[in-house]
Amino acid sequence: MPQILKVDRGGGDEIETVSANARTVLDAGGVIAFPTDTFYGLGADPCNREAVDKIFELKGREKNKPLILLISSKSQLETMVKEITPTHFALMQKFWPGPLTLLFEPGSVIPNNVSARSNRVGIRQPGNTVTRDLISAIGKPITAPSANPSGESPPVTAQQVQQFFGSKVDLIIDGGACRGGEASTIVDAAEMSAQLVRRGAVAFSEIETALRDAANTVHSEVTG
Repeated sequence: MPQILKVDRGGGDEIETVSANARTVLDAGGVIAFPTDTFYGLGADPCNREAVDKIFELKGREKNKPLILLISSKSQLETMVKEITPTHFALMQKFWPGPLTLLFEPGSVIPNNVSARSNRVGIRQPGNTVTRDLISAIGKPITAPSANPSGESPPVTAQQVQQFFGSKVDLIIDGGACRGGEASTIVDAAEMSAQLVRRGAVAFSEIETALRDAANTVHSEVTG
């Protein structure tokens, strides 16, 4: 049976203790399961190629499907990507933390198996405060595909994760039931314009409005 540690929204010392255990597992190349905005996810150190391979093996995931990474803060983002474009910045300002995944050109620290050799890596700052606190205390971004074998429904509880994987994961962080619902919207903002990759919780019309508003603000500042 995997180790299961409970954590709640109270945070504090409990978060620090659970995160210390999680970091030990991740530093050793292990895999954790943890709550996100919608479902439980599988976490590994994205800079550890072998750990990332374990995620693909656990899920039975096709190697041409990139993994999404979660960060606790924008400062973590800077270590993972080559460039943050004005489009990225505008969307981060409007929708982060929250269910919008942005595609970036990966930095040299990201192994090819994370991006499935696509020259893009998806990154999100989650809205779930427990998730952000965990990642912040762990001190590094982590992978976050849903914690289910491919083809199965994503789990909303730690118990469902345990039923799927048993001792194949090293640690399950039980943060209570996730809310489920739509997955994050995925947008490629690495070029001049934003391209919708996957529909989700944030409507693309909202994204287009936010970018128009940001462009109008810049224009007003320049001409004002």
